Amino acid sequence: MDHLDLLRARAHWLTRDLLAVPATAAPQGTAVAELSWELALAPEGGLDPQAPPGSARLVLGAGALPDPAARRWPHLAAYHALHLADEDVGRVEEILTGQVALLGRDGGGALRVATSLQVPGVLDDLYASSAASRELGVSWQGPPGEPFPRVPTVRVWAPTARGVHLLLWEGRPEPGRERAWSPAGEPMRVPMDREPDGTWTVTGTTAWAERCYVLELDHVLPRTGERRQVRSTDPWSVGLSLDSRHSVLVDLEDPSHAPRRWTDAPTPAPVRAVDQAIYELHVRDFSRDDPQVSPAERGSYLAFAADGLGRRHLRRLAQAGLTSVHLLPTYDLTSVPEDPAQRAHEPVQALAALPPDSPEQQRRVRAHALRDAFNWGYDPWHFLAPEGSYTTNPGQAHGGARTAQFRTMVAGLHELGLRVVLDQVYNHTTDSGLHRASVLDRVVPGYYHRLDEEGHVETSTCCQNLATEHAMAGKLMVDGCVLWVRHYRVDGFRFDLMGHHSRDNLEAVRDALDALTVAEHGVDGSAVHLYGEGWDFGEVAHGARFRQASQGELDGTGIGTFNDRLRDAVRGGSVHDADPRSGLGFATGGADPRHTDLLQVGLAGGLRGIVLRSQETGEVVRGEQVPYGGSPAGYAASPEECVNYVDAHDNETLWDTLLLKLPPGTSMAERVRRNTLALATVTLSQGLSFWHAGAELLRSKSLDRNSYASGDWFNHYDPGLRDNGFARGLPPEPDNGPRWDVMRPLLADPSLVPSREDMQGARDRALDLLRLRERHPLLRLGSAAAVEHAVSFPVSGSGQGAADRVVMLVDGRRCAGSWRGEDGLLVVLNAAVGTVEIEISELAGQHWELSSVLRDGADEVVKATRWRAGQGQVVVPGLTATVLVRPARR
Repeated sequence: MDHLDLLRARAHWLTRDLLAVPATAAPQGTAVAELSWELALAPEGGLDPQAPPGSARLVLGAGALPDPAARRWPHLAAYHALHLADEDVGRVEEILTGQVALLGRDGGGALRVATSLQVPGVLDDLYASSAASRELGVSWQGPPGEPFPRVPTVRVWAPTARGVHLLLWEGRPEPGRERAWSPAGEPMRVPMDREPDGTWTVTGTTAWAERCYVLELDHVLPRTGERRQVRSTDPWSVGLSLDSRHSVLVDLEDPSHAPRRWTDAPTPAPVRAVDQAIYELHVRDFSRDDPQVSPAERGSYLAFAADGLGRRHLRRLAQAGLTSVHLLPTYDLTSVPEDPAQRAHEPVQALAALPPDSPEQQRRVRAHALRDAFNWGYDPWHFLAPEGSYTTNPGQAHGGARTAQFRTMVAGLHELGLRVVLDQVYNHTTDSGLHRASVLDRVVPGYYHRLDEEGHVETSTCCQNLATEHAMAGKLMVDGCVLWVRHYRVDGFRFDLMGHHSRDNLEAVRDALDALTVAEHGVDGSAVHLYGEGWDFGEVAHGARFRQASQGELDGTGIGTFNDRLRDAVRGGSVHDADPRSGLGFATGGADPRHTDLLQVGLAGGLRGIVLRSQETGEVVRGEQVPYGGSPAGYAASPEECVNYVDAHDNETLWDTLLLKLPPGTSMAERVRRNTLALATVTLSQGLSFWHAGAELLRSKSLDRNSYASGDWFNHYDPGLRDNGFARGLPPEPDNGPRWDVMRPLLADPSLVPSREDMQGARDRALDLLRLRERHPLLRLGSAAAVEHAVSFPVSGSGQGAADRVVMLVDGRRCAGSWRGEDGLLVVLNAAVGTVEIEISELAGQHWELSSVLRDGADEVVKATRWRAGQGQVVVPGLTATVLVRPARR
C-alpha cells in the first residue's frame, strides 16, 4: 500500500474538531501513536506534502473514537481519534474550501503518511442543522392574488465552493415548432451570494420564468488540488431542457402547467396499506404497441389518458379490485436519448421475420441498446424532474411542458380510481465525479456518495452508491418525495434497494409526508404508502453503518418490503440459480414441505408471530422459526410490512419461469392453470398484493432474465391479447448466454405459444382473483393481532394434507370487524394435478359455500369445488385456488 497517496482518502473529518484515521494508514511497523499528525492546507491548490503552504495542528486521542462518534459511525469505531487544536477550530469553514490532506510525520519530521480526507461528517456538523430547512432549487414569491409569473430565487448548497455564478440564457421554445430546441448564444453570468449555512442564492425577475440556467462553481478539487470552474445543472431541478443539458426555471404552481383534466381529476379514496392490489408497469411498455393510441402518444405520459387498449385494460382491472399502478422510474434518467433524432432502433418487421430461436434478434437489439428509446430507468440524473423521453415531443417539452404531460398521466389514472406509485432510486446515481451525468459531485465534491475505506465510491448497487445517511443527501430524498406528492398528487413510493437507506431516512420521508394536509397543501400526505426492496447486502449489510430500512427492521413504520420467501416457495429455487430449471416450487410442479411452510407464512402476511404446525416437521412453530436459508421466513411485525409477489420487472416473468421449469410436454391448459394458481398465492394473502404488468396475460420476455436494456422487442406488453411476447428470439447474451442451450428448444416449439383464448382465459381468471380480494375483507385483516387470532392452517403437518396443498382458515368470529355477511373464509390452494379431498375435522357440521365471485366467475373448473359438511371435507379440483365462505349467523 502506498501511504503517500493523496488520491486516496483513508482518513475521515467527522466534526469540526474530530478526525479519524485507521491504524492501517500507518506504514507497516509504525505505530499510530509514534506519528505526529497535521492537516496540510493548500487553499489555492497544488498541495506538496513535503512542503505544505499551511497546516493545522492535530492531537492524537487516547485510542479509538469517543463513544458518541463510534455509535454514529459504527464502521469507524476502531479508528483512532485526532483532535483539532482549539486555535484552529475557527478556521474550519475556510480550510474546507481548499485542498486538505492529513499528514503523519515520525519523530524526525520525515513524512510517513499522506492521505486525503472524507469530509461528509464535518460538512454535516457545520451546516446541516440550518441548511436542511432551506428550500433548495428554485422558490417563487409574489403578492397574493397577483398573476403569474412570479419572482424566482435560486438557492444551491455548495459549502466547499469558493464562488458560484448562475448562468442564465435568453429565449424559450416557440410553440408548434417540431425541431429540438436548445438555448443559443452566451448566457448572462449572475453572481450568487454565500450565506452562513453554505448555500448560495440569487433572486431574479419575473422575466426569468421558463428560461434555462446552469450553475458555475469555483472549486478546488479534493485530492488533486486543481482549481476549476465546474458547470452543473441544479441537483434540485424541477424542470429541464432537452437531454438535461440545462435546468429550467419552472414554477410548479403556475396554472399554465396545470391541465384542467388534472385539476378536476378525483383523488382516489384513502385505503389501508393491506387493501392495496398493485400493478407494476413501465410507461413505454404500456402503450408502445397499442394500435388504438395515436402514434405521437404511444410510449408517452399522455397515453394513460387516451382511450386505448391499455387504458381499457386498466379500467377492467380497477373495476375488479386493482387499487394502484406502480410506475417504473419516471424521474429524469440518463439512459435514453430524449431527442428522437438521436435514437436508433431495428425495424420490427425485420425482427419478426427471424426464426423464434435465433440469436440475431438480440444481436440487433443490443447494437442499438445505448441509443434506443427503452430502458427500465434505474439510472437517475435529476430526481425532482420528469423524464423527457416519455413526452410526446421531447424537443418542445421544455420545463413546465413536461410537468403538464406528467400531470395528465396522473389524471388519467386517478380518473380510473387508481392510485399512482412512483419508483424512487435514491440508492445510487449513474455517474459521480465530473462525468457526463454527474450532478451531485459537481456541486459538492466527495459529499453525496458513500465511499469505501480508500475513498473510492462504493458500487455494491452496480452503480455509484449514494449515502442518504449524509444529511443533505437525505434531504434530497425527503424533498423529492414531498414534491411529487404536493405538486403531482401521486399516492405512493416504491424505493429501489431500500436496505441501502437507513430506517431514519424512511421515517423522515414518512414524517414529512404525514405533515402534508389538504387544508394547507392540497393533499393528504398520511394517505401516501411506502414500500421497497428491503434486501440486506453490500457495505451496509447487517447494520454496518446504520440501522437499515430492510426486512425485519421496519416494525411500526407501516413501510412494506418485498417478500422473497413466498416468491421462491411458489416459483422454486432462487432467482440467482445458474440453471433456471432447478428447484421446483409450489406452482411449478414441486411438492416440498419447506415451500409449503414458507408459503403459509407469506399468506399470513409474513408475520414473525403467526403460529402454525410445520408441514416439514409436524412441530408447532412461529413464523420467525420457519427457516429461509439463514434468515427467518416470518420477519414482519405487521402484515402491511409484507409485499407478496411472484413476479416483477426483475428476473424471468412468471410465465417464462413456468416454461423453463415445467416438462416440455406439459399441456397449455395446465400451464395456464399454474399461472393463475401462482397469482392466487399473492392475491389471497394477508399482505400487500403485487403483480408485474402482464402476469395476468401470460406475458413473456422470450425468457430474458434481465430485460433492463432489451428494447421494446423483448419487453412487449399486449393487453390486446394478440401476442404474449414469447418466441421472439434468444434473449440478450450478456445475462442469458449460458442458458441458451436450454432456451433454444423451448423457443422453437410452437406448442408453447399461447393462443388468444389462452391469454383471455388467464386474464379473466386473474380478474376473479382481484374480485375475491376486494369482495372478502377477511383476506385483508390489517393488523398482526387480528391475523394471529383469526388465521390458521388446519391441515398443515397434521397428516391430513400433502405438501402440494395449502388450506388457510380465516375465522372472523375470533376478531372484531364487519365481514360483509360472512364470519369465516376458507382458502384452498391445490397444486396437485388431480382433484383432492381434504378433511378439516374442526369445521365438520358447519355450512360453507363457494364464494359468489367464483360461482359467477370465469373458471368452470373451480365451480366443481364441493363442501361435505358431515365429514368437514372440501373437494377441490386440480391446479385450483378456491375460496369458500361461512355465512354469518343471523
